[in-house]
Amino acid sequence: MRLACLTFFLALGLRGTCLGQSAGHLRIRVVDDTTGKPTPLRVRLTQDSKPVPFLPNEAIAVSYGLWDHADGYGFQPDSSFYIAGTFSLDLPAGTYQLTLSKGPEYLRQTHNLTIQAGKSQQPTYRLKRWINMAARYWYSADDHIHIRRSLRENEFLLNWIQAEDLNVGVVLKMGDFWATYYPQYAFGDKGTYQQDKYLLTSGQEDPRTPELGHALGFGATAAVRYSQEYYFYDKVFDEIHRRGGLTGYAHQAESFHGYRGLTLDGLRGKVDVLEILQYCVSAQPLRTEHYYRMLDLGFPLTATAGSDFPWCGHDHDRGPPERSARIGNARFYTYLDEPFSEAAWQKSVAAGHTFVSSGPIVDLRVNQAMPGDRLDLKKGDALIVTAHAYGHAGQVPLSALELVAHGQVLHRVTPNEPGQSADHLSFNFTLDNVQLGLWIAARCFGDSTQAAHTSPVYISVDGGGFHNPETTGRYLAQCEDYLHELEQELEIHRDNPEFRAWYFKQGLKSRIDDTRTVIADLKKQMDR
Repeated sequence: MRLACLTFFLALGLRGTCLGQSAGHLRIRVVDDTTGKPTPLRVRLTQDSKPVPFLPNEAIAVSYGLWDHADGYGFQPDSSFYIAGTFSLDLPAGTYQLTLSKGPEYLRQTHNLTIQAGKSQQPTYRLKRWINMAARYWYSADDHIHIRRSLRENEFLLNWIQAEDLNVGVVLKMGDFWATYYPQYAFGDKGTYQQDKYLLTSGQEDPRTPELGHALGFGATAAVRYSQEYYFYDKVFDEIHRRGGLTGYAHQAESFHGYRGLTLDGLRGKVDVLEILQYCVSAQPLRTEHYYRMLDLGFPLTATAGSDFPWCGHDHDRGPPERSARIGNARFYTYLDEPFSEAAWQKSVAAGHTFVSSGPIVDLRVNQAMPGDRLDLKKGDALIVTAHAYGHAGQVPLSALELVAHGQVLHRVTPNEPGQSADHLSFNFTLDNVQLGLWIAARCFGDSTQAAHTSPVYISVDGGGFHNPETTGRYLAQCEDYLHELEQELEIHRDNPEFRAWYFKQGLKSRIDDTRTVIADLKKQMDR
């Protein structure tokens, strides 16, 4: 009887097991090393490198899946699960591996556990931080989570983001030409759920098209969708702004020809943020080609990042567990100089006080200004730059810290140099006799999948702009190429229902013409 029951649970992965002479009892308690209190975290239990299919009753379960299907519930894509700090399981006798994690700021732990038949064990583990960014007033966020949310899910989902040590989870309603997915029960203040310094808020990834890319919006008082004018992203962006929200493009503007949409809307001043770090495009999450293009053309954009859970990870559940689809694997930090709230957070995001990260921490000051700030110098003034990168040799081993201005590396340090290490890289750098405006950012790297990048500090000279005159011509020509690509797309009447740009040909051509007017004006400014 016990064998039949055990086989049943193993096959279905249901909660609980069959307690008997062949099983032992395990009760785990995990506390924060600083507070000594139980803390939400992520747990993965394996045996011989294979996931154990038993789910404890304490697992915090919320339905999730691709296209809003119920693909998962208690188990995450890598077979881990979330708990609030304690859980119990009856397990067959044997040796197991227990992995405990809580986002990149905590040190991951792995323990071997030997379960003996008929015996019980109750270990307590302490999770330690290697850094505490919230204590420095930098609050972490994932701007790209897809889970349907009602009032009932709020407490459970807040536990999920706490288990990944996120302060803000932006839960996105998703749309395409035909329908919407992952509904949210409310937007704006009514859609914000906060406990202490953790909150959930609603947003949208809509419009989404294969010809123009995927648009983002969050912080608005309502979702915005124009089904009959679906390819006119600017109408959505304008209304989101009118409703107090921020707009942008997802997936580094690389996937689904997002660079076309970014050109069309970014050059007309409709875009606030760009996701520059995410695992959707490649295993190297930091992608800056289109970010640097817009900055060099003189358009400020706040750097953000998000997981796109449950869609994106390192080959989803087929890669290493730590690189699988998971909330918070790509995140951004925002500096707040006032009490934590959704409104304060959004205001600081709008101001560009951010850096993105998949593990390392980066800090930049330019004449004491922070990312997002603007400095106006007089010709011949100097810039004094201080940059730091923080990591952990065993978990986030730093490999380089770089100062980037107008897309070029001005200064670089590595752990092999005197005074530097895999835990901490830093430099002071002076740029003398500044003649023209520029944007300056810092970026750093850990292993091949770990990176961080700040939003820029924007510097003008004698009231001028921060654009890059050396690349403006090339980038404007590139923008023209992207508009030409879109024009060619409009001439193709596709039977594939996924591609509908041709149907909105007249309105898109008008917007292309408006963008060309902006390009012509920029060329005139460059000539002057």
